Amino acid sequence: MKELSMHVYDLMENSIAANASEIKLIIHDSIKDNVYAFTIEDNGKGMSPEFLAKVTDPYTTTRTTRKVGLGLPLIKMNTENCGGGMKIESEVGKGTRLDFWFQHNHWDRPPMGDLAGTIVMLCSQHEDRHIIYRHITDTDEFVFDTEEVKEALDGASMNDLTIFRYLKEMVKENLQEIGYSE
Repeated sequence: MKELSMHVYDLMENSIAANASEIKLIIHDSIKDNVYAFTIEDNGKGMSPEFLAKVTDPYTTTRTTRKVGLGLPLIKMNTENCGGGMKIESEVGKGTRLDFWFQHNHWDRPPMGDLAGTIVMLCSQHEDRHIIYRHITDTDEFVFDTEEVKEALDGASMNDLTIFRYLKEMVKENLQEIGYSE
């Protein structure tokens, strides 16, 4: 994956696959602290200590359609190549927390890509999940909470193309306002 937004999408889909009803994405985007840090936390089924110990092995996966899982191994490799790292905590029946971070100014750090489109697409595909996205920069923060969005939409679907476009543009504008950097 060439863009961080695609990593985020793939890793949040892991939370969906783990039957999480609530998923939190927090991005700490600090030029001052030279860190681009991501936290994905869910209340899904969690992982056993044995599975957790080998989860970054590409041949460890819960999928039945193929025998390879590359999301976590790829993000781990990318973070380590960019002066960062990765940490996973999980408990069966409680959920999982994944933290990964990069040096913000590292020349090999992948670009963010279309983060606004990725977030809105994920939320519109999984309207039955409570997704909270919080983006923190050196100057401010932005929060996109699907429960608040659904309330404002008053029964209209995020899958409606007009609403999808509006939400994507709203997220993009809010990110620009808080000084988000790609």
